[in-house]
Amino acid sequence: MRLHPASLVESLLLMHDQRFDKLAKVLVEYSTRLKRNETVLIENFDVPDEMTIALVRAARKVGAIPLVQIQRSRVNRELALDASEKQLNLTASHELARMKKMDAYIAIRGSNNITELSDVPPEQMKLVAKKMRPVNDWRVQKTKWVVLRWPTPSMAQLASMSSEAFEDFYFEVCTLDYRKLQPGMKALKALMDKTDRVEIKGPGTDLRFSIKGIGAVICGGDRNIPDGEVFSCPVKESVQGHVLFNAPTIYQGIGFDNIRLEFKDGKVVKATGNQTEKLNKILDSDAGARYIGEFSLGFNPHVLHPMRDILFDEKIAGSFHFTPGQAYEDADNGNRSQVHWDMVNIQRPDYGGGEVHFDGKLIRRDGDFLPAPLRSLNRGRFVKR
Repeated sequence: MRLHPASLVESLLLMHDQRFDKLAKVLVEYSTRLKRNETVLIENFDVPDEMTIALVRAARKVGAIPLVQIQRSRVNRELALDASEKQLNLTASHELARMKKMDAYIAIRGSNNITELSDVPPEQMKLVAKKMRPVNDWRVQKTKWVVLRWPTPSMAQLASMSSEAFEDFYFEVCTLDYRKLQPGMKALKALMDKTDRVEIKGPGTDLRFSIKGIGAVICGGDRNIPDGEVFSCPVKESVQGHVLFNAPTIYQGIGFDNIRLEFKDGKVVKATGNQTEKLNKILDSDAGARYIGEFSLGFNPHVLHPMRDILFDEKIAGSFHFTPGQAYEDADNGNRSQVHWDMVNIQRPDYGGGEVHFDGKLIRRDGDFLPAPLRSLNRGRFVKR
């Protein structure tokens, strides 16, 4: 029996509603663990109203109090182009006052054009970042928060997938049962907590640094979606050597490829890539931008290839990322910057391989963890090849 076109549309809408509801449930009940009478700011960028409504309903179902802010990328570009200090001071004051009343924050960030901000002058982007930083710092440090992307045709293009296939991939990744990763993540955190020396080797990469006394943090669906990483931070002046990032990246709306950084006593002393001048301009934003604020190992079993979207790319199975700029307070080396730029290197064999050593012991080879307590994080243990 063939479905009437109207029935087909209704069927597709129902399928989307079910997926929206499932994702909203994950964000409300698992990621932010909202409770009765807690306030939550739902901030959605270029996201269908149906998803926003699903989040409002999910929040109300657990007794929370939802507030909604709708953002549009093209409008934000226009606001940023000629934003004055007075305008940004007023905006930051208003948004900080609101954020201080929030117990939780959920943001879904979509964009029909991921390079929408590429023609905003760098000095304007720097000014916006500087003025809005207190809002972001309060949100990160004082609220329960989770941030994720929304599937768009532009993201599907970057992933070299059809729109339908990418949407299926997106909902599979974003509704992953992160509880299955917990034993391995806890074992990796315990190992990183007691590690001093880290060595990373691979094509174009020979890095050495210490994470002694910094500690490690598990990211298992309670900060970003998709998730799947454990991060720490180098002792600020300990980084030596060089690294070549084989995953392309976007920062401030600009595409960067083949970034290579050289370090001496923790500082980036040479930076090259396809946009060397723009790369160095960003790294010269402030004194902290040339020091590293995060080191992380990624292992999401469903995220395999880069798509110039850092919320996905930093979780790629068998990857690590190294981050010029601001350190997080829960794994802190004291570095402060308006920059926080996650740069990704994939060490699986199809990307050239590589090794990670902790205190002289080989911990990961070609993207797979070797110690028995960590092997549950390997993709082959989680999904069938």
